[in-house]
Amino acid sequence: MSLPVRERSPRPGGGRHRRPVPTSLPPEAPVLVLATPGSTAGVAEEIADVVRVDNPQIEVLLTSVNDLADVLPADRDAVVVPLLTWEDPVVMAEIGKAVVATGSGAVVTDALGPHPLLAEALHIRLAERGLARADRVRLLNVSSPVDAVILGTVGGARAVRAMQATAVLLASRLTLPVVAASLDSDPGVSVAAQRLRAAGAVRLAIAPCMIGHEAAPDAVEQAAAEINAGHAAPLGSHGIVAELVARAYGSQLAT
Repeated sequence: MSLPVRERSPRPGGGRHRRPVPTSLPPEAPVLVLATPGSTAGVAEEIADVVRVDNPQIEVLLTSVNDLADVLPADRDAVVVPLLTWEDPVVMAEIGKAVVATGSGAVVTDALGPHPLLAEALHIRLAERGLARADRVRLLNVSSPVDAVILGTVGGARAVRAMQATAVLLASRLTLPVVAASLDSDPGVSVAAQRLRAAGAVRLAIAPCMIGHEAAPDAVEQAAAEINAGHAAPLGSHGIVAELVARAYGSQLAT
């Protein structure tokens, strides 16, 4: 029987857990432009909707990176938040070009990861599939469902290097070995699985550190089948992803 997933409790409004965005903003506050490298339909639209519901004081626009220049407002400041879990240089360069082309002076934030909250969302996705302990504090006496986790990404060796910090954060939460591997090129998932099993890990799981638009819908499932491993769902529109978007926007207000 799988254990219930522990949901994050609401955080108080003050102290170090203060809200990422003030509850009220002036009319001239910057627009939050959520830029996705994929389609705006589906998961990107769902994330934008969650951000709007959680932060009704923010005006949120959603656009694909290709259409960013057409969406940036000419008469208001804007904060562009890339819908990425790592600093993909190709996508970031396209966003930068669009901002320069419009002359809008919009500010572009970093990608959503690495961040401890990203590791928390990955942990929750694993727990939802019974691939991790749902509560890392109270259930330390319960054996782990897997021996090691492969952090799946897309973008080859550059993406794998960028995921190292997130892998460390997730390993700290799970108290298990976590290695990053690419789903679309070398260093691939099969190589990571061989190394982990050579080190004694038998039961493996793939945690895709992806929003969902980065790879084909069945890419994670196919990779897991090839190495006889379980797999979590992509991050999708999890509330933590929406919170990271709001935090990225709020950090620009603070500066």
